[in-house]
Amino acid sequence: MLDAIRKNGVTLAIFAAVTTGLTAVINTVTKSTIDHQTVLQQKTLLDQVVPPEMYNNAMQQECYLVTDPALGNGSPHHLYLARKDGQPVAVAVETTAPDGYSGAIQMIVGANFTGKVLGVRVIEHHETPGLGDKIELRISNWINSFNGVQLSGKDDKRFAVKKDGGDFDQFTGATITPRAVVNAAKRTTLFIETLPEKLASLPTCGDSNE
Repeated sequence: MLDAIRKNGVTLAIFAAVTTGLTAVINTVTKSTIDHQTVLQQKTLLDQVVPPEMYNNAMQQECYLVTDPALGNGSPHHLYLARKDGQPVAVAVETTAPDGYSGAIQMIVGANFTGKVLGVRVIEHHETPGLGDKIELRISNWINSFNGVQLSGKDDKRFAVKKDGGDFDQFTGATITPRAVVNAAKRTTLFIETLPEKLASLPTCGDSNE
């Protein structure tokens, strides 16, 4: 009986060791591929909110951390700086719309420093399928309505959904979601206008303990 227990214990130990080893090997082999795909996906996202013809630096490598109430909460947000021949021309900033219908909506906003929105994308949300999820590009092209829009200061009434007197469409049966996205995009664009004098003092993403 004891011999059988010992034999089974040894067998289980060998199996566990082999399984652990295989898992480690698979992780090592696939990590570079996963990392490469992550970089490509991030580059694609950045190019959707800041047109690639606008810049010629490695935008992903110019990552900074910014914290401001305009970005929807008190957490540090990633900012990616676009340069043309060394000169800052635009940024892409991760931001939050805290007042979505089903909770916070995570976004990224690209704009230059004079209030021109270059692009907006929703990164994560929990809005109602078939209603609020039209903020996703794969569902609707509504998010492209931000492309090239010029914001003329904080009192620009055009930068709102039509129900509030602005230029942006709301969704049938869902106004809260697009209103939250439009307002977050407006706040973030106004914040981006204040950045030029702050760029030199921003901490880099490498300074983060995340």
